[in-house]
Amino acid sequence: MEEQNIETRSDLQPGLDLLNERVMSVKREVGKVIVGQDAVVDLILAGFFTGGHILLEGVPGIAKTLTAKLVAKAVSASFSRIQFTPDLMPTDVTGTTIFNLKTSEFNFSKGPIFANLVLIDEINRAPAKTQSSLFEVMEERQITIDGTTYPMDFPFLVIATQNPIEHEGTYRLPEAQLDRFLFRIVLQYPTLQQEIEILKKFRNDFGTKIIETVTPVISKDDLKSCQELIEQILIKDEIIEYIAKLIDNTRNNGDLLLGASPRASLAIMRASKAIAAMNGRDFVTPDDVKYVAHPVLNHRIILTAEREMEGIDSQAVIKEITERVEVPR
Repeated sequence: MEEQNIETRSDLQPGLDLLNERVMSVKREVGKVIVGQDAVVDLILAGFFTGGHILLEGVPGIAKTLTAKLVAKAVSASFSRIQFTPDLMPTDVTGTTIFNLKTSEFNFSKGPIFANLVLIDEINRAPAKTQSSLFEVMEERQITIDGTTYPMDFPFLVIATQNPIEHEGTYRLPEAQLDRFLFRIVLQYPTLQQEIEILKKFRNDFGTKIIETVTPVISKDDLKSCQELIEQILIKDEIIEYIAKLIDNTRNNGDLLLGASPRASLAIMRASKAIAAMNGRDFVTPDDVKYVAHPVLNHRIILTAEREMEGIDSQAVIKEITERVEVPR
């Protein structure tokens, strides 16, 4: 994410300055441990600031879980981690009703999903029945058990990880569940220089004690203020039409079997407003839309069998769509 010094409205400037300060603080804390994941941290923070859930995908050993844990650690809020396994039951996630012998009443015991920040490790390891336990809470931020609804506290955010290479003992996420994630962020291997920096950082720290130095730098009130500020970011009608044309193009595209839903267009609009604010601007540009288009769309579209056989991936199709649709002037 490039820094841009563009004049902004004076009434939003104090809030934009505060938001930028918080972003830089989180990056400094995460940067104590993680090397070369600035773009990933930017997108995770955009999810925090818009209340959108994040799916991190990548091969083992590239710090998916660690990055999520460190960003969560930099936020002053309750945190829980759920390791998804094939034998995990829905009640292991949401909680269960227990009969109290002393009072002769049923009491609800809350599960680990009742936290502000929930890290779900290897989400594709659990079967569909357990994955479906997340449908309601991810969309409506509430859990309904035995006819009683339990709302989640603010903020509520799910960060999930999955390994795209390993298929044995895994279950494909339903399209309806994938659509509930704001971003699917694909992590890559570090560059040679970044690999050298990682080795130097930990050559005298085999126990990764440096992780303990990461401290909270954003409060719940800060997150609320940032979300309210981002809602005020200006997005012109021309940019809204541009987003709508991008989404419409996915639905009328010969390379795609399934296009994006209206939830995707709303996700692009919210995420582009967050990126604009994080760049110090009070208005959205087409570049903001392009910046978030791939992580918002790559898990919401399905390529035709012919294109998959040709080795074409979603990134190439999304890039072609963003280049084809005329950018507003």
